[in-house]
Amino acid sequence: MFLAWLSAGKAQAAIEMHQFDNPVLQKRYDSLTAALRCPKCQNQAIGDSDSPIAGDMRQNVADLLKDGRSDSDIQNFMVARFGEYVLYNPRLDGRTWLLWGGPAVLILLGLLVVTLIVRARRRARVRALDDDEQARLSALLATHRQSIDEQPGDEQPGAGQHTAKERS
Repeated sequence: MFLAWLSAGKAQAAIEMHQFDNPVLQKRYDSLTAALRCPKCQNQAIGDSDSPIAGDMRQNVADLLKDGRSDSDIQNFMVARFGEYVLYNPRLDGRTWLLWGGPAVLILLGLLVVTLIVRARRRARVRALDDDEQARLSALLATHRQSIDEQPGDEQPGAGQHTAKERS
């Protein structure tokens, strides 16, 4: 019962596709219906959509092909009627330059940042301590050594243990 219901649903959702006697026109039709986006569906080509608007768009494509229109004429017609959204690959113009150029600009900015970081690290050198820093370090080390020497249990070191004097 479930399988019958499922197959009936698929039969009702079948998408009518126009068939042309000319294989060149058929190929152009298939290409255009795959390249035009359904304005109602989310990210679905009109050739794959079963929405009524996609059916109308497929019919328009077929009619325009039969009238001898070029692919760019058909795309221009669809853009004029539905807007740039119907093109999966938007045209390069003043409104879409960021869409096309943005990834390249981001890659170049990333390379610039990496280059600047690498150069900065190469230029960073270990500098010698000045006299005040050297005196402070010596005082800290002396205090640390003294605290190690004063720890209880230095009478007889066990196996693997060293006295404070052997450690320094």
